[in-house]
Amino acid sequence: MKNLKEILQGVEVKKTIGVLDKNINGIYLDSREVTNNSAFFAVKGTITDGHLFIDKAMEKGATVIFCESIPENKLNKDITYIQVENMQKNMAIAVSNFYDNPSRSLKLIGVTGTNGKTTIATLLYQLMMKMNKKSGLLSTVENKIGVETLKSTHTTPDVIKLNELLKKMKDAGCKYAFMEVSSHAIDQGRIENLDFDIAIFTNITHDHLDYHGNFINYINAKKKFFDNLKPEAFALTNIDDPNGLIMVQNTKANIKTYSLRQMADYKVKILQNSILGLHLKINDNEAFFKLRGEFNAYNILAVYGTMELLNFDKMEILINMSELDPVTGRFDIITDRENSIFAIIDYAHTPDALKNILSTLGSIRKKPAKIITVFGAGGDRDKTKRPEMGKIAARLSDMVIVTSDNPRTEDPKEIIKDIVAGIEEKAKEKVLEIEDRKQAIKTALKLADKNDLILIAGKGHEDYQEINGKRFPFSDKEIVKNIWFKEI
Repeated sequence: MKNLKEILQGVEVKKTIGVLDKNINGIYLDSREVTNNSAFFAVKGTITDGHLFIDKAMEKGATVIFCESIPENKLNKDITYIQVENMQKNMAIAVSNFYDNPSRSLKLIGVTGTNGKTTIATLLYQLMMKMNKKSGLLSTVENKIGVETLKSTHTTPDVIKLNELLKKMKDAGCKYAFMEVSSHAIDQGRIENLDFDIAIFTNITHDHLDYHGNFINYINAKKKFFDNLKPEAFALTNIDDPNGLIMVQNTKANIKTYSLRQMADYKVKILQNSILGLHLKINDNEAFFKLRGEFNAYNILAVYGTMELLNFDKMEILINMSELDPVTGRFDIITDRENSIFAIIDYAHTPDALKNILSTLGSIRKKPAKIITVFGAGGDRDKTKRPEMGKIAARLSDMVIVTSDNPRTEDPKEIIKDIVAGIEEKAKEKVLEIEDRKQAIKTALKLADKNDLILIAGKGHEDYQEINGKRFPFSDKEIVKNIWFKEI
């Protein structure tokens, strides 16, 4: 419970109607969730306008309405109306106040970029927990409060859920919180008013253009995260990415850099890259890590740099990092030891991510072993990346099976058609089209010979397949295990 006057601290109020000295039990964006003596935020979203649900919120017990337009023709004397102009910004302030500004009590680290967010945030969380530093995690895969696991529904939750989770972390005794920060979340103001201590930029490549419209808008959404950092924060950026320095050109934070290819604050050299892992030299010290591939060398370096910025001992960081396992659904290897075949489950669902993992597989395979790739593309999402992914898969694989991913409301056959359109004519002879994903995986496993590498890409950790608005149980990893260890 919080008094409305406390909630309004720092909020830029344009107009109020009604009593301000009243207690609020809860705050809501969804009118269906409203309870008695609560506040409802009427937000104009991308799909619907929350102002249309003010009456519904009042019926459910809302006594405070935050809005951009006061419905003055049907005012209720028991309701307090708070009019604001910038709803994103002011809602974030009000919500943070309601939850006692939890981000100020935590060391909050945010990770943004097209690829690598989940791996970096999760490794940082695992590393801190391993070093007995109670921490929280907000990721695509799962949310964690210490050892407690909570289901994740979005890469970055809405502003209310986000502050609620941070408050729970604070109350549970967490000192650190690591979170993925999506471009959607930045653009929609979900991270407004959060007190970040470190912001990490991984890379930016082709993705989410269905939402942002063009690549410039996508870059600017990411950049806004760094523009809004406080002066005492750190901005840790990958300067091997062409936009790495653009991200931080207007930040007030202290800029730190990491790189594989040029001088930087944190530099890594790959000494060995194998199916077992990476032997790296980070600045002046060597260590072996269980993660594989050049792209993971970047992820490891970002984690190392972050830990140094948090003032942990260099050798303590490396010793503990070397014992960490790969993140679920990220270069997740299943081995059929009887036939010496490797299946790799990975979330790669962008052209760059697919290129990175296939390039890694190409560098670690033992010829004449083949690379067999099974992948699709999500429905109702950026269509322009589909032919590019088809082209990359065909160029870097010995065999490609194009299949369904999460078709959502699209026809899977049309998605497959879009992917295959990008494959050069001479390469189409090594391409199969199998709409049923389970059958596609089964076919790849049956076609594999000794030492072959089978990449099953696109879904990674997901345990469902989304078709026509419904989610059906489906796990790439479980499919492989069942076929190899039960059916064969």
